[in-house]
Amino acid sequence: MAHDATHQHEGSATKKIWSVFAILSVVTIVEVILGIIKPEFLIKTSFIYMSLLNWIFIVLTIYKAYLITWSFMHMEHETKGLRRSVVWTGVFLVAYLVFILLTEGDYIYEVYKGGYISWNF
Repeated sequence: MAHDATHQHEGSATKKIWSVFAILSVVTIVEVILGIIKPEFLIKTSFIYMSLLNWIFIVLTIYKAYLITWSFMHMEHETKGLRRSVVWTGVFLVAYLVFILLTEGDYIYEVYKGGYISWNF
């Protein structure tokens, strides 16, 4: 009897792995297609100093990271406190890195645009 319960659990785990694999594959294929095609309206449309295409890549990458953490690191079986500590640490780190990227990138762009340093690269 115990063997049947283990076999059922293995079947559901295998199904879960394949479904996560399918979702990750679809998201990656969408990223690759957008990277190859580079629709002009997504490149020309700017949102918070970056093109909409870049924001789409950032959001899809964060989604994939969340899905991998949730599924393959078995976060759905952990306590609420541990899940929050892992997720919120990642959220704040990514938000901080995006803030630094936008702030420093804009500063460097303005320095080059203002002619203080020449574009010699």
